[in-house]
This record gives sequence, structure tokens and C-alpha cells, in this order.
Amino acid sequence: MNQISGLLKKEHMGEHILVVLMVVYLVMGFQTPEPIANIVDTLLGKISIFLVVVYLFLNSSPILAVLALFVAFDLLRRSSAVTGIDALRKYAPTEERKSSQFTAFNQFPYTLEQEVVKKMAPIVQSGRTLTKPSYKPMLDNLHDASSLN
Repeated sequence: MNQISGLLKKEHMGEHILVVLMVVYLVMGFQTPEPIANIVDTLLGKISIFLVVVYLFLNSSPILAVLALFVAFDLLRRSSAVTGIDALRKYAPTEERKSSQFTAFNQFPYTLEQEVVKKMAPIVQSGRTLTKPSYKPMLDNLHDASSLN
């Protein structure tokens, strides 16, 4: 009973007002205004929110700190929805998605051409010497072109 009366002192009134405001923010589901969302959805904004939550964990009641953690997470989520970063993460193609689509497009069945080429006897087999051909090549008319040699 003594602890409850200690929480209701005037020095803790600011924490109580902050708890009420945080609960109203979480329950009502207000959309974050675009100028605030643009500030929050930057690296500096996220770091500052993280520092405020850590400060509340160190210097205020645990209930307020845990509630601030939930509000911070929800504020970041709502801000990314307003700025469009959330939609980019969901719908913009990543390299993994693109490569999986490319591999799906490049799956071809075994063709007749591949089968015929595989059945053909190779011209040169390793380990054997070639025999001299039975024909003699002839040079066609050069049409006044010079020889390469």
C-alpha cells in the first residue's frame, strides 16, 4: 500500500501523464503526420528514439519504459508506412527475388538438338593420333587477294 501511495505523488505526475498519452497513442492508432514521419524514418531519428527508450529504462518506472518500447516500435512501423519505406521493403524486387526468377526462366527441357550432339562421335578423341585425310584441299580463286603467310 505504501508503494502505491508513493507512485501517486506529485513528483511522478509527469510519468502518469506520459503513460496515459502512450496508451492513447497505441489504442487509438493515430497515423503519424508526414513531417514527423520523415524525421523519425531516418537513421538519426531511429537512434534518437532508441536513446530515449534506453534513458527511460534507466531513469523511470519499468512500466513506463516497457510501454515506451512498444510505442517506439509502433511509431517506427507507422512512420515507415507513411514515408513509403515499408512498401518498398515489401514489394520492390530484391536481388534474391530477381535471381530466383531468372533461374526459373532459364530452366529448359532437354532438347532434340542436345541429344543429337551428344550422340555424335567426337572428331578428336584424346590419346589417339589422327590419320591423314584421304582428300587434298584445294585453294579456290583468290580474286587478287594476297596470301596471309
